[in-house]
Amino acid sequence: MTIRTVIGLMSGTSMDGVDAALLRTDGIARVEPMAFVTIPYEDDFRAALRGCLGGKGPVAEVERALTDAHADAVRHVLDKAGVAPASVDLIGFHGHTIHHAPDQRRTWQIGDGARLAASTGIAVVNDFRSADVAAGGQGAPLVPLFHRALATGLPRPLGVLNVGGVANVTWVGPTWVGEDGNGAVVACDTGPGNALIDDWVLRHGGGRFDADGALAAAGRVDSAALAALLSHPYFSLPTPKSLDRDAFDPAPVAGLALADGAATLTAFTAESVARIVPYLPAAPVGWLVCGGGRRNATLMAMLAERLGAPVAAVESVGWDGDALEAQAFGYLAVRSRLGLPLSEPATTGVPTPTTGGRFHPPPSTPTGVAAA
Repeated sequence: MTIRTVIGLMSGTSMDGVDAALLRTDGIARVEPMAFVTIPYEDDFRAALRGCLGGKGPVAEVERALTDAHADAVRHVLDKAGVAPASVDLIGFHGHTIHHAPDQRRTWQIGDGARLAASTGIAVVNDFRSADVAAGGQGAPLVPLFHRALATGLPRPLGVLNVGGVANVTWVGPTWVGEDGNGAVVACDTGPGNALIDDWVLRHGGGRFDADGALAAAGRVDSAALAALLSHPYFSLPTPKSLDRDAFDPAPVAGLALADGAATLTAFTAESVARIVPYLPAAPVGWLVCGGGRRNATLMAMLAERLGAPVAAVESVGWDGDALEAQAFGYLAVRSRLGLPLSEPATTGVPTPTTGGRFHPPPSTPTGVAAA
């Protein structure tokens, strides 16, 4: 199978910035990371992007700025690797989710694929989720097939937990089946990740996030507030299932002090993960955590306490936890071009394995990125 050099781009629900990963992959079992950068958003742009959530605000203006920020991230990752744009076969451009309502057959990731292709001179695949949602799937999570490719040789069943704004799990089973011979997978969003914690800390003047979980460590979990949060009907739904960033109402913690609210919301994230285990085919023998949540020591301790199995950051097995989601969309872009599935019934609930993505070839003359 042909190995392609690709760039994956991700703007996650935490709205920190653009992640750009350069890698080589066949879109099946081979993944060779090359370089990675994160370009943080300016505070003003982050506020504008937040204002577009739900499809509100100046979406067209923000989409242009978002696309140009991604083109800048492409330039930076190419410069870091010393690679020319002409050496790159494809960009996987996730864009930014501003509305996700799969039960209404709607999902919306802003990001102009044609503009990015024109700016970089590199072919682009974007709009990864729409085909899955249109076919009846949840449109998320889309990283499980990439996790499966990475998990070759690791003890199974394995839980790969991504804690971004929303948390999602990939269960990689021990049976070697499937179109790419790489094992069964089950996946879903488990519940909140960092978003509720970040929003709480920001609203109360504690910064943009709870660094290392220090606030939560200093606080006390309010059991009544936690029980109210866990009463949400989402937790009684079977897998697969997915969430919008703002699916949960933080009203139960409204009267708490800053540290107690952080502790309670952190426990909410950890308990949400634990509650998914009975819905998995078998309890994982170990958990690998990626996303910003792996840096929250309080959250990691709460997860270990509740999951009853070893919990470690993905760096413990040599993966780059910052780069994984961006790498995944480079990998999925190749699968899209090969016509291979991006999702399966057990990952998104789509009726049959489904490919997706929209292809944008570059114009003959790029308009933005110079050779590295």
